Amino acid sequence: MNGKVLQLRNRLLPLLSRRWLQYFALAVAGFAVHLPALPGEFLWDDGYLARDNPFIKSPLLALEAFRHYLFLGSSSAHYRPVQNLSYMLDYYVWNTESAGFHLTSILLHVASGLLLFRLLTRLFGKEGGLWPIHPRFSIAPSVAAFSVAAIWMVHPVHSAAVDYVSGRADSLAFSFAAGGWLLFLRASEFRAWALRSLFYLLAGCCALLSLCSREIACIWLAIFLIYTLVFAEGISRRKKIGTLLCSGLVLGVYAVLRQLPESSGQVAEGTLPASVRMTLMLRALGDYAWLIVWPAHLHMERTIFNPYAFHDHSSWRQAVSTEYLSILGLFVTAAFIAGCAWRSPARRLRIAGAIWFFAGYLPVSNVVQLNATIAEHWLYLPSVGVFIFLLGCFLEIPARAYRFLPPAVAIAILALAVRSGIRSSDWRDDQTFFTRTFATGGRSGRVLVNLAQCYANRGLYAKEEEICRRILQMDPHYAAARNNLGCALSSQGRKAEAEVVFAQSSQEAPVYSKGYPHSWMAARNYAQLRFGAGDTPTAIAALEKARIDFPDTWELTSLESEILRRTKGTAAALAIVRDFAQQKWWHQAARLAEGRLYAESNDSVHAEGALRFAAMLDVHDVEALNLLARIYGRQHRLEEARATQRRAVARQPDRPTEYCMLASILEEMGRDQEADAVLAKVSSMRAMAKEQPALAMMAN
Repeated sequence: MNGKVLQLRNRLLPLLSRRWLQYFALAVAGFAVHLPALPGEFLWDDGYLARDNPFIKSPLLALEAFRHYLFLGSSSAHYRPVQNLSYMLDYYVWNTESAGFHLTSILLHVASGLLLFRLLTRLFGKEGGLWPIHPRFSIAPSVAAFSVAAIWMVHPVHSAAVDYVSGRADSLAFSFAAGGWLLFLRASEFRAWALRSLFYLLAGCCALLSLCSREIACIWLAIFLIYTLVFAEGISRRKKIGTLLCSGLVLGVYAVLRQLPESSGQVAEGTLPASVRMTLMLRALGDYAWLIVWPAHLHMERTIFNPYAFHDHSSWRQAVSTEYLSILGLFVTAAFIAGCAWRSPARRLRIAGAIWFFAGYLPVSNVVQLNATIAEHWLYLPSVGVFIFLLGCFLEIPARAYRFLPPAVAIAILALAVRSGIRSSDWRDDQTFFTRTFATGGRSGRVLVNLAQCYANRGLYAKEEEICRRILQMDPHYAAARNNLGCALSSQGRKAEAEVVFAQSSQEAPVYSKGYPHSWMAARNYAQLRFGAGDTPTAIAALEKARIDFPDTWELTSLESEILRRTKGTAAALAIVRDFAQQKWWHQAARLAEGRLYAESNDSVHAEGALRFAAMLDVHDVEALNLLARIYGRQHRLEEARATQRRAVARQPDRPTEYCMLASILEEMGRDQEADAVLAKVSSMRAMAKEQPALAMMAN
């Protein structure tokens, strides 16, 4: 029996050692574990970043994306233009189909894993300087690199960076940084000066793109420099100095780019005492270590800090129960120190892993105050260092125990893959996501307010009201909860109560806008209620004040312009829309509204210009093209109307409305046969639309 097993092993090993098969296995594993998230909806920030984001609607705005922070009008200074460019590409290809965006995020993660495998293969190679040379280490470096990359690829802790469309900044930065590092290593192998310079230039461009994808790329650059200056072998002093200078140049260019956006208006929050931050550092380390080893309770809204701790007996007990994380953090720190101090052949590998981990961990360890105390996706880069460190520990086991490593690694990969698949299924729809997040411990105000919105979408307004009141008991100034409470009251017919809530919230909005997103919504809802009640002056006054406090918010200008159009005429509405569109030339909705108002004023020249520009600012918009076609039709410019409407049909080929408009234009031109063909297409589309529900019922 043993002979047959050895014979099978000898046959499989050469096959499994083939590089193309290793890449294929990694790609399949990475894609398969995140497949459940593929049909998922847009959740949380996805609605803005991947659907409503004005900077992703047209390639014309590619350079404009570098002049703004990620969240328009937000107090957060996340400078990630490359993330917006990736959404721009997705929008161009997929329109607003969420599955396409999820597919790109999964492919980026798979690319990151493959590049990590290639990078570790180089770093563990003969000239890499990390792999220990010792006769008893029978594990091939390429097999070790594959094992580390496979565990990293399928680990469920990365779900928030992959299954969450808004979290793809991590994989973008990872892909460009690892790719740039590999280009740098490849450049040194060329003798031709031109090729070597080209690859170094490409490596620098990748580093810059990584920095513009996410700020964590600065840590990538630090890890690369530490490796190049300390661990890499065969690098001359001149090359090390050149590498430092070029890295400084890349950082300098990035620093210049970061000056392009206007100030985010961030307000410095009260800093925590040093003793509290030190405790949080240990808690975070303990929680991260537990998540890597036992990723059971995964959710978006993790926290290790309760500002209301020790206010009563229940909060005191809860705070004390989290201190085991601090103890665990101390043990982890001691383990890393002991591993690095342990004099053995694999010590160099453990030190490199520890440096990689702590370089990625310290910026998010609460040593500086961020927008959260802990987040699972922050482990995307540091976790690589943990796995390298553990590899350096496992290499030290007795040689006779090596035969148990392959099955142990295989079991670990399989178990993590199964857990990752289950975690990815959390992202199917908003109710599943927020319900599971709440069940696994994510009970922050943000989770609760989104859970309340889920009930509102189902018409359960009393339940929405109950949750919102619970949130406001914990945090009386939570703007989104106040707004949802007002909406819940209004939907239940309690208009007067809703108006009081909106009025109070709109007054507080400027004060608390830096800490709470969408604070302007209360003013908009209050104005809508007052206008509906016939109190137009109060509605306009509320919107004018809100526009001063939130000048970048189109929704406020849009509502005020509509109220003015109904009460004072088109000219009054056009004035404020035109001002907004001139200040923010890239805003497609503002340009579209401007063109529509010009058309109502019978100013066809300005209407045509505004609508043409609006159509250019959104590659899938048909509304501007429809209006243009109507204007051309009224002016008897029928050939231009036909060409314009054909563009609308090409943009939205599944909408019968576009075909009907085209058919009416063709009939007016006297091209009845073409019009009949178009109408036949419409009939076919409508027939298919009626058949689809019936087929779905039969399938069920």
